[in-house]
Amino acid sequence: MIPQQALTVAIDTAKAAGAFLKQHFHDDKHVDEASQHDIKLELDKMSQALITERLLAAFPDHAILGEEGKEGDPSSDYEWIVDPIDGTVNYYYGIPLYCVSIALRCRGELIVGVIYDPNLDECWYAEKGGPAYLNGKVQHVSRRTQMSEAIVFIGHGKTDGSKEKGLRRFAHVSGQVRKVRIIGTAALALAYIASARFDAYVESMVSIWDLAAGKLIVECAGGRVDFEPFTEGGEQGSIIAWNNAIPIVESLGD
Repeated sequence: MIPQQALTVAIDTAKAAGAFLKQHFHDDKHVDEASQHDIKLELDKMSQALITERLLAAFPDHAILGEEGKEGDPSSDYEWIVDPIDGTVNYYYGIPLYCVSIALRCRGELIVGVIYDPNLDECWYAEKGGPAYLNGKVQHVSRRTQMSEAIVFIGHGKTDGSKEKGLRRFAHVSGQVRKVRIIGTAALALAYIASARFDAYVESMVSIWDLAAGKLIVECAGGRVDFEPFTEGGEQGSIIAWNNAIPIVESLGD
C-alpha cells in the first residue's frame, strides 16, 4: 500500500533539493572526498540533509537509504532511497546534467519514484501500477525496434573488471546503433528512456540510489529494467534498461 501523500511529498522534496542545487550551481564547491574517478561534495551531504528532514517530517516512522548514509527507523517496512545529486562530477565541473532522485519501496518493492532535473525544470514521477509522467504528461518508452535506429547509453565502472566489460560492450554496440551517449547520470538516462529520448542504458556497476526511482518510472512507461545485485544488501549491481523492443541484450556480445 502506498502511503497517502507519498508521491506529493517526494515531488515537493525533489524540487526543493533541486532548487537548492541550482542556487549553488555556480558557486565554488567544497570537495569532501576525491578519488581518481569520483568526487563527493559538501553539497551532496547538504542536499541529502534537506531531503531527509522533509521526508522524515512527513513520515517519521520511515527509513532512508541515501548515497550519503542511512537515517530513520531501520525496522520500517517503508524505505526511501535517495540520491541527493546524481551526476556529482558533472555538477562540480559546471556541466548542467545532474538531478535529484527519490524512490520509496515497501518490503523491497518500489512503489514511488521521482527524478527532478532543476536546470530544465523537468520532473518525472510514477506510482506502482500507474503510468509514468513528465511534468503532468503521460510518458511512454520509444517504439523503435531496430538497433540501427537506437540511441543507447553504454556506461562502464572503474573497478572489479567493470571498466573492461563496459568498454567491450561499448565497442561491440557502438557500430550497431545510431548513436551512443554517456551523460554521467544514471537517473537521467533512465528518465530519458521513459520519455523515448534514449532506447537503452547498460552499465555493469551502478548503485541502487542511482537507479531506484528510474527503474519504476521506466517500467511504468512500458520499458524493462533488469538489475542484478552483486553486493550484500543489494546496494550495487549491473543494469540493463531498455524500451523492451530493441534487441539490446542479444547485441551486447557478452
